[in-house]
Amino acid sequence: MKKILILLIFSNITLSELILEITQGTDDPYKVAVMSFQGDTSISNTINQIVANNLKRTGEFKVFDNNKLLSQPKDESEIIFNDFRILDIDYLVLGNIINDEKFNISVEYHVYDIKKGYKIRTSTIFGIPNKNRQLSHYISDGIYEEITGIKGIASTKILYVTENNDFNLVIADADGKNEQVLLESSEPIISPAWSPDSKKVAYVSFETGMAKVFIQDIATGEREVVIENKFQISAPSWSPDGKFLSLTMYQDGNAEIYILNLKNKNLTRLTNHYGIDTESTWSPKGSKIMFTSGRSGTPQLYEINLRRFNAKPKRLTFDGNYNAKGSYMPDNQGIVFVHRENTNFQIALKYFDENFVRSLTESQMDESPSISPNGNVIVYAIKDNGLGLLSGVTLSGAKFRLPAREGAVREPVWSGFLR
Repeated sequence: MKKILILLIFSNITLSELILEITQGTDDPYKVAVMSFQGDTSISNTINQIVANNLKRTGEFKVFDNNKLLSQPKDESEIIFNDFRILDIDYLVLGNIINDEKFNISVEYHVYDIKKGYKIRTSTIFGIPNKNRQLSHYISDGIYEEITGIKGIASTKILYVTENNDFNLVIADADGKNEQVLLESSEPIISPAWSPDSKKVAYVSFETGMAKVFIQDIATGEREVVIENKFQISAPSWSPDGKFLSLTMYQDGNAEIYILNLKNKNLTRLTNHYGIDTESTWSPKGSKIMFTSGRSGTPQLYEINLRRFNAKPKRLTFDGNYNAKGSYMPDNQGIVFVHRENTNFQIALKYFDENFVRSLTESQMDESPSISPNGNVIVYAIKDNGLGLLSGVTLSGAKFRLPAREGAVREPVWSGFLR
């Protein structure tokens, strides 16, 4: 008997909580000391732990143990910069937690450049009780951006599918915590995709025995079928303006790329070739679509310019006999994809101004890469002893793993910025 269960985003059901493991950091990380935030101790402990873990997870930061510091200032007047210079610490973070009479919370934090000897950032984050994780992620993003010059992603989300008897569509914080199940089904769920504003998700469900593409509102749980087919449908991908979905359909028995107008539900065929065309994705400005095609005899990445009438697909990859599941970098400087190196399937990067492929991972079976909205981190699925797990790699070479407690995890997709 088939079953389907829709859960709102605030569900407490957790089927396969992800656990963070740092497997490799950068050779020259930023060295940071994060002092205990002053104020409510229970809130302070939570914030400090999450902020420290968020910075460590990037692989670009070394967060010092406060017990090993020469001094532990509570505010600016107590800072002795030489105490931190002796330990070769680059930055110091101080903070204060304020509870008002309406039970709201505000956190003011300060970032100091130890070598220069002065404060470089002061910010205040406002929140409410029981949302300490969200506050901590916002603080982490501010610290990260101030030090690196790159917008932080701690406050973003990751969408993925788990399989453990049933299939589950799950959203979690970028650190793998705070899992919330959007959909539970006894039938397969595949190809999840965020809307550009990260308020909705599209996915393919086989809950009725027929492939259907659903769009589901994350906050309310409401969903609608936007297209169904007695043949196979897969890989929906949103246009940057949120008005269209590109997808793979088998209308005439062959896999081709189509574009669905979400307003009037009109369907336009984009490719027409006897080779399999699948896994489409839109360029950041929506002017091009990249897809995987077997038209050359092996899976390779191709691109169609939507602004040119009757434009022919342009081949993008030539290294190796397998290049698939491509995604554009947010700055449109290159693409990330699955590349076969000898017998291993690895995550690779190719910049458009380079004539070679950079392998970013070293595993044997890596798949489904998804790029963070700041373009600095790639999350992907791996197979380890037959179990599906999630891993991540930064462009600077830092690596981390988010293994599940139970069940297989696959098809991770990173949200956009949420603030």
